[in-house]
Amino acid sequence: MLTAGLGLKPVHFAEALADTSPGLWFEVHPENHLVDGGPRLAWLRAVAERHTVSLHGVSMSLAGLNRPNRDHLQRLNRLVQQLNPALVSEHLAWCTLDGQVLPDLLPFVRDDAALARTAAHINEVQQALGRRIAIENPSHYIALSGHTWREPDFMNELVRRTGCGLLLDVNNVYVSAHNMGFDAAPMLRAYDASAVMEIHLAGHHADPLLGAALLIDAHDAPVCDAVWQLYADLIADIGPRPTLIERDDQLPDFATLMTERDRAHGLLTQIEVPA
Repeated sequence: MLTAGLGLKPVHFAEALADTSPGLWFEVHPENHLVDGGPRLAWLRAVAERHTVSLHGVSMSLAGLNRPNRDHLQRLNRLVQQLNPALVSEHLAWCTLDGQVLPDLLPFVRDDAALARTAAHINEVQQALGRRIAIENPSHYIALSGHTWREPDFMNELVRRTGCGLLLDVNNVYVSAHNMGFDAAPMLRAYDASAVMEIHLAGHHADPLLGAALLIDAHDAPVCDAVWQLYADLIADIGPRPTLIERDDQLPDFATLMTERDRAHGLLTQIEVPA
């Protein structure tokens, strides 16, 4: 059974390959491996032979105005066929417009048009890959006007219309709650628990200019105590789900990351599945 995993980084390849911890799995951004050969794809294949892997995309632009890029989908499908990942996931965001790619996961107004567009894009991706994907809730830094859907309701409706799953990022909810001025705990409970296929945990930091008034989902620090508590309460409520520790900057050594991973593993294995 999958319990807690880590984002896989090249610097940790040897240790990841050798680790035999129960329930351990690894996640990568597929964009780093959409190639026909070379060392990076070779080491990912080697890890996938020993461990369960998951693909977490950052460039599909599901909420964007344009349809998913067909060439990208074809290359992603080839990687999926090679690795047979446990899960493929993407973000509820946009990052491309008329062929231009922006290096960020950008917000949008949650209205009926955006709902129909995003659902159509999710359906196209799922059809191309021949599998269900999970959609991750974003972090928020500015308040956009014009929303007609609450974010959990918007995502739950995507589940209903497309059959997709949810990737619930607890740190994103915590950061957004702090920045936008709402309570994180009831927001977490508003997502369709039956659709949650994966959970993410990560660290954040205060904005260099605005300080603690604005938190940045930077994945460059340990998971904070408040996020750990939200996570413990969440899985006590909905039951265990495969959980990833995300760390993309200020990387510590593998053993330090495994300490956080083992904390999540311990919480997951203490939880009984709700009846």
